[in-house]
Amino acid sequence: MDSVTVRAVNGLTARWAAHTAPDGTAFSAAGVWPLLAFLADGATGAARAELAEALGVPADRAAAAARELLSALEPVSGLDAALGLWTHHTLQLREEWRAGLPARTHGMFGDDLVGAQERLDAWAAERTGGLVERMPVTLTREARMVLAGAFALRTDWRQPFTETMLRPDAGPWQGRSLLGLHRRSIRPDRIALTSTPGGFVTALTVPGDNGVDVHLVLGEERMTPGQVLGAGVGVVERALAVTGGGALPFGHVGPGLHVERQPSVAPEPIALDVRTVAYEVRADHDLLETPGLFGLATAQDLRQAHFPGVSAFPLAMGAARQSVLARFGALGFRAAAVTAFVPYGAGAAPQYRYETTVVRATFDRPFGFLAVDRESRLVLMAGWVTDPAPYPVRPSW
Repeated sequence: MDSVTVRAVNGLTARWAAHTAPDGTAFSAAGVWPLLAFLADGATGAARAELAEALGVPADRAAAAARELLSALEPVSGLDAALGLWTHHTLQLREEWRAGLPARTHGMFGDDLVGAQERLDAWAAERTGGLVERMPVTLTREARMVLAGAFALRTDWRQPFTETMLRPDAGPWQGRSLLGLHRRSIRPDRIALTSTPGGFVTALTVPGDNGVDVHLVLGEERMTPGQVLGAGVGVVERALAVTGGGALPFGHVGPGLHVERQPSVAPEPIALDVRTVAYEVRADHDLLETPGLFGLATAQDLRQAHFPGVSAFPLAMGAARQSVLARFGALGFRAAAVTAFVPYGAGAAPQYRYETTVVRATFDRPFGFLAVDRESRLVLMAGWVTDPAPYPVRPSW
């Protein structure tokens, strides 16, 4: 996988994290980046320049980089990725732009928006194994095109956790019965401590069995999600200096991190004792709420045409959304993301827009996670956990 593209995608991950509110969420810059790249290939003027800046690569190289990225993701074990393009039957695409997309991605829709929406929702559900049940956008009469990407990610732990009840006796979760996860190993190198301008961050690597790892990152309480996740990206890319578990001094040495002596029945090497929580995070993102982050500030101006390289028909960005699920448990990690961009016909504002209701819960001691392709160090998904799973209530009979 091209290292320049990996750094560009990871850079978008870090910038997106900096915009993250202290609520439970998950997001995938890797799911957004190739779609933005294909749009940049067909854009012009200020919209093209803004997209290139958001991508971190020149616009004239964006489509090639997107194709290379999608091709490099195909052999990643445990990852199923797909790209889809649907156009209104009246929209004529420029052949050179359409030919730059992966083969067998183009479909059409007509004026039966209900039927078309059902087909789009079915595509999203099928491509994510049912983890994301519908497309994050809703077709309207103004929609001329839908460019979407989906992926499903799965990995099983090399060393499973043991489920247990975790009931903290102090701190923000005091008195709550949580579904705790515990394991002990002789790999202290799985834990590391790094220092950043915002504070110290503890990073734990949980290796999967197929080349995908999940990194849990815990910062000091005063740190923002963006600071903690940004540090996590730096650790993943080896851009930050870290101190491994085996080299840490005794005592409380970092966020959630202690080194101590414990009695043992026999000589043994340094052990790593990990306690964390199971979680499931669902999130929906309206990418046009922060258009500058994704290079879409100019492109959403419906008074002008911004994508002449896509079609001679005047187009502007009408909707851009992502739906995500991430699930971390005793045996492994499951995640999925569906991203969709919907260009409208330029020259007229849309008559209406749909909004998705999002329910979020906030806790006082959240932590971040990053799902990473081990070989390339590409961050496939990132998130912020605030609502750990409760311990299941068992029947008394």
